[in-house]
Amino acid sequence: MTTDERNFRSSYYEKVGCFSVEEKKSLDKLLQDDIRNPAKLKHFVYTFTVPAQQRSLLWSLIMGIMPLHKSNTEYVRKQRRQVYEDLLRAVTVMRFVDVDKSRHLVLYKMWLLENNRLLHSNVRAGSQPDDNHFIEIARTLLEIFDDEMETYWIAKGFYQYTRELKKECGKLKELTQVLLKREDNALFYGLEKLALFDVNSKLLDDWYTTCFAGVICETVLVKIWDKVCGGAKKIVVFLFIELMKDIRSFICDLRSQEELKVLVEMIKDQDGVIVNKAIKSWHSNNSEVEYVH
Repeated sequence: MTTDERNFRSSYYEKVGCFSVEEKKSLDKLLQDDIRNPAKLKHFVYTFTVPAQQRSLLWSLIMGIMPLHKSNTEYVRKQRRQVYEDLLRAVTVMRFVDVDKSRHLVLYKMWLLENNRLLHSNVRAGSQPDDNHFIEIARTLLEIFDDEMETYWIAKGFYQYTRELKKECGKLKELTQVLLKREDNALFYGLEKLALFDVNSKLLDDWYTTCFAGVICETVLVKIWDKVCGGAKKIVVFLFIELMKDIRSFICDLRSQEELKVLVEMIKDQDGVIVNKAIKSWHSNNSEVEYVH
């Protein structure tokens, strides 16, 4: 079976709420092993469509949140929940949060406390520019997962992944320019006119570093994040290019990056067409190299 055929089947099965027998059997076997193999788990999320019901467990195993030894899972889960509850209780008692509002900000305050930054951040002495990245990631994950304890731990793990993306933003922007010049030179020059690729421009860096959190509809963006968890850092480039193609006819009229930002954030891609095109393009691009976290 070719890659395109496999991707088409995966997309179709996901839309109708089921998955291919081969993929389901493969995933079940991986998760039933007494000692789960992290390399094989990464390969699965890298290659196939991830079932929503098993996504949190898969990500947690890959991120090291849950143990690879199956027999230790419940013990570690209880420990993770205890830490979560202790942090939640602390920020509530100290009145740093309103637990009935803005759940992503509650997780953010808990994260600051766990990293010994809450008191400093409160007086803005210890706040860091990247804090908003964690907030956007937490906001997105709260729309994906139901268990807030799991969401907190996954947000921390995914945030660490994005730190690696941040380090490579320069290379990712270079790849973006190479692919745009090759596929659509006029589109490239339209974006270059907005100084999007300049060293001091932060818009594209922020999109890449947060993996488009808050930009694309969460229920379809998660398919991109599956691949990031599997090691596919470059997939954010292909998502950006497909977004630009979608608004290509408007770009020549834009006068600033702020106008571009507003336009992109209006897309949302709720039906997943752009995300699916990005995944297909990423799969078929011969220059894609798997990263290892």
